[in-house]
Amino acid sequence: MQTRSKLKKNIRDRAVLFVTLLLFWIMLNGTLAIDSLIVGIFVSLSITLLFCSGLSFFTEFRATPKAFAAGLFYYAYFFKELVKSNFKLAAIILSPSLPIKPGIVKVRTRLKSKMGRLMLANSITLTPGTLTVELDGEWLYVHCVTVDSTDIEEVTTQIVAGFESYLEVMYG
Repeated sequence: MQTRSKLKKNIRDRAVLFVTLLLFWIMLNGTLAIDSLIVGIFVSLSITLLFCSGLSFFTEFRATPKAFAAGLFYYAYFFKELVKSNFKLAAIILSPSLPIKPGIVKVRTRLKSKMGRLMLANSITLTPGTLTVELDGEWLYVHCVTVDSTDIEEVTTQIVAGFESYLEVMYG
């Protein structure tokens, strides 16, 4: 019984990967011409067969309406943080006294999935003024241009909590 459910999951994961790759191919080419679709089907099928274990972005995503909504809110939150941190970093750079206090802080994540943790680490890195240096289990080591606190709980709330609330719904 368990092998049957694993087989169903494997087939579902491969189908999701194939359809996603094919849709991506169609968006990149911007045409539904038959020759382009044939090449897209061939390429998508080849990648799907080469990556038998799937691509974790697609296989770990919880495809529920709540997860899709969380994805939209996640990107809105990310862009808000991106703009906010750009202005903060610009103010630091333009200040004659250059008020920086660089350091590496240790933060904790509640995320269990590999892809959720990877997206969290990348989101932190893509936000100006922070760079994820290492991801070790539940711990992330983040370089900050200005370190305001070394308290793990406080820094985790400042850096991780916003992203994590959406990623937890999407990936767990």
